[in-house]
Amino acid sequence: MHIDDAIRERRSIRAFKSDPVPRALLEDLLEIASRAPSGTNVQPWHVHVVMDAARDRLVDRVMTYREAHRAEGAPDASSEYPRATKRKEPYVTRMRTLGKEMYGLLGIPKGDQEANWRQWGRNYEFFSAPVGLIFTIDKDLEYNSWLDIGIMLQTVMLAAKARGLDTCAQGAWNNFWTITKDELNIPDTEYVVCGMSLGYAKEDEPVNTLISEREPLSSFVTFHEG
Repeated sequence: MHIDDAIRERRSIRAFKSDPVPRALLEDLLEIASRAPSGTNVQPWHVHVVMDAARDRLVDRVMTYREAHRAEGAPDASSEYPRATKRKEPYVTRMRTLGKEMYGLLGIPKGDQEANWRQWGRNYEFFSAPVGLIFTIDKDLEYNSWLDIGIMLQTVMLAAKARGLDTCAQGAWNNFWTITKDELNIPDTEYVVCGMSLGYAKEDEPVNTLISEREPLSSFVTFHEG
């Protein structure tokens, strides 16, 4: 697959088949993704691959914990690292547009809190994908290393697409980090950055037809010439 085709065809998949992904294919994918660039070759990423029984244990623990703390809210129901508490325009409109389109395809009406709760919980089931990836980073690293791990994530997603696999990067996994760290033996010296679902898309699921909009070049590119 040409790199341009992989970029155009990649999309966030939120319904996966149960078909297993061979470990050899995963190793090939992650090996090529390790060629992602990083400042001074720090390579700040650590990838925890969960599959088979290990995946099921993680999903069960997080979902049980989530339900147990639904009423009062879990103490780790937000990310361990600082995040912006308020978004402004034009970011709010872009976010709401995507949410409206996605929940429309899912058939979830605005204000249906129970359905929203269930759908958000699908994140912690990796949307039924057979493989989950949890990305972590050393807490001592600087902001530039967070850019590097983002480059690594993109490289994983494009390499996966080129191999006939689909993905969904999931910021939701930086919630409930205490359970995730405990289950996967992640040291307290690392942050859980995000997760990623990986497998084969259910092409007939309406939610998988969603293709998010992109802004025209004029909205984000400034040419300085002359």
